[in-house]
Amino acid sequence: MDLYLIFINKIGTTWDDKIMYEFLFSDTTENVDGDDWDEYPANGVPSPPNETFVKMVGKLSTSELNLDVIQDDEKFAVWDAVDGMVAMAWENLDDYDQYPEHRLFFNFGDTLKKVKDKLYERDLILEYKIKKDEQIEE
Repeated sequence: MDLYLIFINKIGTTWDDKIMYEFLFSDTTENVDGDDWDEYPANGVPSPPNETFVKMVGKLSTSELNLDVIQDDEKFAVWDAVDGMVAMAWENLDDYDQYPEHRLFFNFGDTLKKVKDKLYERDLILEYKIKKDEQIEE
């Protein structure tokens, strides 16, 4: 079964200055929705999608990567990312001395493999949590 990225939840910063993220995956991209996804601009209002869509969660804790997420954006709504107008999350370059060779970004509907490959380029690996009562084949 293929899994698709439907949301990236930026949890916050840990005591040791690592940023924690949840990458939410579903077996569908059809009719995925969450509260206030139409809030324009998003400004931190939208919430993750309904839990019925979430089949697996990949957790990432890193001090090597800072992502801006669509639900915190001051210009776009989450639906703009679903429609492909903008990414779900993109690498924040504010503290970089130089522009990276490949800037990371993640789109709504990216496959699990594509997300894993992008993170692996930076030696980052997701820790997976499969939703209770779900059987996932990678």
